[in-house]
Amino acid sequence: MNVSFENVSVEIGGRRIVDNVSLAVPSGTVLGILGPNGCGKSTLLRTLYRAQKPSSGVVRVGGDDVRNLDGREVARRIAVMAQESTQEFPITVREMAMLGRVPHQRGFGADSAADVELVDTALREVGAAHLATRYFTGLSGGEKQRVLLARTLVQQTPLLVLDEPTNHLDIAFQLELMSLATSRGLTVLTALHDMNLVTEFCDHVALLRGGELQAIGRPDEVLDENAIRTGFGVDSARIEHPITGRPLIAVARLTPGALEQAIHHTEPLKEHA
Repeated sequence: MNVSFENVSVEIGGRRIVDNVSLAVPSGTVLGILGPNGCGKSTLLRTLYRAQKPSSGVVRVGGDDVRNLDGREVARRIAVMAQESTQEFPITVREMAMLGRVPHQRGFGADSAADVELVDTALREVGAAHLATRYFTGLSGGEKQRVLLARTLVQQTPLLVLDEPTNHLDIAFQLELMSLATSRGLTVLTALHDMNLVTEFCDHVALLRGGELQAIGRPDEVLDENAIRTGFGVDSARIEHPITGRPLIAVARLTPGALEQAIHHTEPLKEHA
């Protein structure tokens, strides 16, 4: 399912968090949204699943303005794994994962045998089957992320939104999670901090700075040394990964004056095919 942001801006408390962003995500591709803290990554994603209303512009899913869809239809098209869960009432891990089936059920709690099988399979996939009877609120941050991924997968939507999904996760499960989410042929939009996760798992990357779209295209084209220096305030070099042979971005602290020079020479928005 394709996604498009058309001249989307978001203002909160008189401050423009997202500034006139336009980009398109073809069906079945993975877009990584990359940028420093506060650049608008999460806010942009929130306009997609209607947690944040744009101040201007339109977000379309499958060609439809997402604001014109009812809640059930949105939940049938978009599954969301947000940064944090505010779930406080007592609910078990299995029940939390089962919430992903609600958009497909006629009534709350109408769990079919197929629903139960989907949930059990997803919990096994994410390494959380042993947690099934525990209360969600008693889990560690990393365990909660596993369960929330399972809930996202059982929702069986054509579009996944992952907002900094690797928070609280050990290195092994960061790679496992991204592989699970991006290997299913779905459209995936994910906000990330790790440039190497972007180069490993994303077809395209959108680079944000100060709420504005700086560049969009293939990771190997967008993430050059100047873009990384300007966007993140670090020096970088692309090397060959000694184990996988894939490109690896190594970073280091800036040399004095390098950031000012990079900003001075920043080019207009770049878009790569």
